[in-house]
Amino acid sequence: QERLEDSGGHSVQSGGSLRLACAVSPETQQLFYMGWLRQAPGKEREGVAVTDGATSPTYATSVKGRFVISLDKAKNTLYLQMDNLKPEDTATYFCAADSSLTWFRHPEARPVFVGQETQVTVSS
Repeated sequence: QERLEDSGGHSVQSGGSLRLACAVSPETQQLFYMGWLRQAPGKEREGVAVTDGATSPTYATSVKGRFVISLDKAKNTLYLQMDNLKPEDTATYFCAADSSLTWFRHPEARPVFVGQETQVTVSS
């Protein structure tokens, strides 16, 4: 298993795993909804997973059962565990936060907080 700190990029073979990490300050956590977005070349931005740190997270259908989002409040870190990666998961990933879910559901909406981008490449 490899870990990314929401910076740089990494490549992995199909079926492999990666964990993304994003620093979210206590102030950012107060925005309430924190999650991960991704954008592949030529495609619209997609909401991957979102959490409020308390209730059940929401996942895109394409990643449900393979990705897990979690928030470690003690470390002020938002994680995205990605297992059984597929070539179609290849995209630029970034964390985000806002007080509403509009940014998660609508590609054109910009969240208040956006973390550093990470390139994830999955080869077949």
